Parts: sequence; structure tokens; C-alpha cells
Amino acid sequence: MILDFLGDLERTHSCGELRASHAGQIVVLMGWVNRRRDHGNLIFLDLRDRSGITQIVLDKELVPEGHAKGEHVRPEYVVAAVGKVSLRDADAINPKMPTGEIEIETTELLVLNDTRLAPFSPSDEAIQNEEVRLKYRYVDLRRPEMQHNFRLRHDITLAIRDNLSQQGFLEIETPILTKSTPEGARDFLVPSRLHAGEFYALPQSPQIFKQILMISGFDKYFQIARCFRDEDLRADRQLEFTQVDLEMSFPRQETVFGVAEQFLAAGFKAAGVTLLTPFPRITYDESMRRFGSDKPDLRLPGLTDVRPAFTDENLAALQIDPALPVVALRIPNVGELSRKEREDNHPSFDLKKGAKFIDDFKRLAKGFPEAAVKVRELAGAAEADFVIIVAGDPAHHIKASDTKFEGRLSEREINVYSAAGNFRTELAKKYADKHGAFGVTEKVVKDAEPGAPVDGAQAFQPIWITDFPMFEYDAALAKWMPAHHPFTSPHEADMANLLTDPASVRANCYDLAMNGMELGSGSIRIHRKDVQQQIFQSLGISDEEARARFGFFLDALEYGTPPHGGIALGLDRIVMLLAGAPSLREVIAFPKTAKAIDLMVEAPTTVTEQQLKELHIRVALKS
Repeated sequence: MILDFLGDLERTHSCGELRASHAGQIVVLMGWVNRRRDHGNLIFLDLRDRSGITQIVLDKELVPEGHAKGEHVRPEYVVAAVGKVSLRDADAINPKMPTGEIEIETTELLVLNDTRLAPFSPSDEAIQNEEVRLKYRYVDLRRPEMQHNFRLRHDITLAIRDNLSQQGFLEIETPILTKSTPEGARDFLVPSRLHAGEFYALPQSPQIFKQILMISGFDKYFQIARCFRDEDLRADRQLEFTQVDLEMSFPRQETVFGVAEQFLAAGFKAAGVTLLTPFPRITYDESMRRFGSDKPDLRLPGLTDVRPAFTDENLAALQIDPALPVVALRIPNVGELSRKEREDNHPSFDLKKGAKFIDDFKRLAKGFPEAAVKVRELAGAAEADFVIIVAGDPAHHIKASDTKFEGRLSEREINVYSAAGNFRTELAKKYADKHGAFGVTEKVVKDAEPGAPVDGAQAFQPIWITDFPMFEYDAALAKWMPAHHPFTSPHEADMANLLTDPASVRANCYDLAMNGMELGSGSIRIHRKDVQQQIFQSLGISDEEARARFGFFLDALEYGTPPHGGIALGLDRIVMLLAGAPSLREVIAFPKTAKAIDLMVEAPTTVTEQQLKELHIRVALKS
């Protein structure tokens, strides 16, 4: 068919805007055909844009030319409709549609563009093949779920930006092409055409720049910052992502917490969710002991110390290391499992870290009846709750890194707690749908009535994690390594131990976790050059290396640097939680696959020899 030109026609309303109060008005709507229904003399088109859907009617007697065009249009054709808003008959009202009381009596239909047959329709309720969705992302983004996610993202971002502005923060942009600095992951490098053999790096975060802004006297900075990290992808990680990044001068840790809680509460409120503040706090050691994780999910019961339930003889018979933790984890409402169901759980448990587990309480009760009863009693387990014991494996060989350092958990202790924590989370996910064991999840937002407030305390449970170890011992290198970026300040009370007892030094840093996901991290920074040099020295970084890598920053520290600190929270993860989405790919417009490929634009790709020559680069592929 011959396509129409738009001419001087101008849209008067969006497709989701019209109501009964508009009856009698002449309107112009434009959008995509969502559905087409041919009833002979009457053709009904559901016209869609991001605001919603309106039904338009093509009557063969009233608009024969428009009806003829309607016989040829198909879903996803782009059309414009001119007509009068009419009230539907009572028996034709669609209560499920906001526009369900009205329809458009069309007087003119323009077909602005046709479409190829896509591999799926935006009106499809479920599209199983994610690779197809990403290949045809421009079609996928038309789906109502995706349109909702990005409207939600906009509302959250706007609320956060407004809140930080109200708190006195200035939004300042920092460079995308910068210098390679340590941030915990590989940098993306950009070769310089003008400086042969030299490279820019894309920022993993604006860390050094925001500290320099504090030195520059800006006092309170924030940025909705694009960041880049060359690391393996997973559901909650992308190569390029967005942070709510902020820094302030003269803060205490509590000051940063208060600012972050305010803007996060504002962002959640924009999604109709109320967050209770202040958020609870817990130290790293306590979090590992209670939850087996430094990003605990508070919606699940924590770990319970059940060592008192066993005698030394019991532990020996069960081949449990008495020097390591013995903990129980409880998943509510699972009920009795068959032997096969229990065996199917085994792959979820990490056996490589020197931990073992017992989930067969029938066998335990038969051999150690008093211990079995005591374990369930200590764990507060109801009859239908699934209880598992996790303990240390004495067969695990002790390594240098297993040494117990004064003032912190040993690696072997952490391994037992981590194994229990990971198992706790995996089993909760597994039994959530089958037994309702997980409790209330983020789905409460999706299931809520449109516009209705949601009690965030039911579904979203944030927690601050504090007092992380400043250093981690690398047994292979036989040296202490930074557990965080090297600009993190140690606790003042621990400064004297930097060189003599690094295991006891606590970092003045903090993470914010929610529902088992790390939302972000921050710290009070080092603001004195002598302390920064001491940290470099404790990490084995020579003065020459420090000067080569951070000379400009060390210089800046000599020009009246105020005490300062800040935090960066992942905006993508915040939206992912509030959207009830399974991965970041649902809330990032053009994401990469798990193999780091953009299927729509087919990136990465090769470039021409001329481009490589201009950048002074030669590609050497492995044979």
C-alpha cells in the first residue's frame, strides 16, 4: 500500500490520556497498532504509545477510505488517526483499560509507516529467548513492561537528583577519558592517536576527581555518573553502569549515612514505596557470623550458632572440626523433603572451601537424638522448617592464609560462614515459589494497585555494613593487599598498627546492602599526604611508584585538603529492585549479554587497518 505523509497534522493527545471527560472533542492520535480486529464493516485498531492504548473505530460507511486502509494495516504499523472521542456503550466498556470508557470515531486514517514481521510482538506476554529480545531491542523496548521500567527509572533518578539538590549538593561532571587508577577491576583502555603508545582509561568511578573537587572547595558534589569496569558479567553486573556518586567535606560516617538514606528514601517514594529510616547497622564480623555474607538478606532467618548442641564426642563422630563454627540455617515452611530432593540440593553447596553440611535430620536424630532436638530448638525451627547444619571440615588442609590473626575472623572461619550464607540464599530462592519460604519479595510492587503506596519494610530491607578489614592477606604473594581502594582511611584508633599489625586495622568504610545485593559502598577518605604515603608504604608501594601513578593527587593533598568522604550507589540496581526485575538487562536500555556482546549493534567488532595504524596499534591474535 502507498504510505501517507504527515503534512501539517499535529498530535493533540497521547494514546493513554483520553477519558470520558474528553467526549465530543476532535483529537489527533499517533502511535503503533497494537492489535487489529476486523468485524466486516467495522475495524477496530488498538493504538499504542508509551502512555497507553486507545481503541479507534473505522466505520466503512462513515470513512470508506480509512476503512480500506485499515484492511491492510497490521500490528506495529505506525498510524495517525483523526476523529471524535465517543463514549462506549455500557456493555462495551473495558474496565481493565484506563481509556476503556471511550473510543475514537475515526474520520481520517494516515498510514505513516509499515513494518517487517518481527520475531515477536510487543503485545506478547512472555518472550522466552532473551537473545532475540536483545537483537531486536527496539521492538523489545516497546513492550509495556519495559516502558514501565524506564519510566520508573526516570522518576527515581529525578527524585534522587532533586533530593540531593535540596540537601545542598552541586551536580558536577567529571572526565570520561582519564588516567588508569586502581579501582578493583580491569580498566577499559582507549589508545591515544596524538600520543603514540599511551592510553586513556575509562573511569571505574569518579573517585579521585570527586576527592579533588573537595580540595577545590565545592563542599558537596554529586553526579549521576557513568562508570566502566572490564569484569565478568552476571545478572547484577554490566560493563557500563550508572552510579549515584557523591562526596562531601567535613563529614562523619553518620553524616554520609543520613544523606544516602534521604536520597534513597526519596527515590523509593517516587516508586510508591516507603522506606523506614534510619537503616540498621552491623559490623562486617557480625554480619559474617549472623548471615554468612557481607551483603545480608534480612528477609531470611539468620544463622544460628549450634555448637552448644554437640559434645566433643559428637563432633568427632560426625567428622566436624571443633575449632571452627558450627551453625544452622533455617528455611521456613519447606516441609519434609525426600532423599532425592535433599540430594538435589548438594550442587548448591560449595564443598571447596573446607565446609561440610548435614541435612538428614532423621539420621542425625537416630545417632544423636539430643543434639538433633537441641539444634532445632536453638534455631527456633517449626515443624515445617528445613534446617541444615554447616560446619568445618577437618580434612581441609591449613594454608598460610588460614592463620588466625588477632582481632579478625580467620579465613577458615569466614569460609564456613560464607558457605552457610551462600547455601542459605540459594535454598531460599529454590523453595520460594514452591513453598512460599522466601516471604514477601519485590513482587509486592508489581502486584500493588497502580498508584497505591507500598510498605517497603515488607519487601525491601536495607542494612549498613561497617568496619571492614583494611587489608587482606595474599598467601601466594605473602603480603597484605588493600581490601578497598588505597584512598580509604583507616580508623584513627588503628593507625598505629598499620605497619606492625595490619590484620587488626579496620577501614573507615561502609557498604549498603538490600535484599542480599550490594547497592553501593563508600568511605571516609585519606586527606593528609603523610597518611596516604604511610598507606602506600604499608601496601609495599614505593615512593617512585606512588609518584608515577598518583603524583598529581599527592600534590593536590598538599594544598589544604579538608577531611572528606562519600559514597556511590548503583542506580541500575536500585531500579532493578524496585522493578522486581531478574537482571540489570531489564532496566538498562541497551545492555550487553553475559558474554559482553551488544547483539543489536553487533559490538565488539574488528576495525580497519587504517584505524589501527592511526592509533599506533598492531593486533596479535593467539593461534
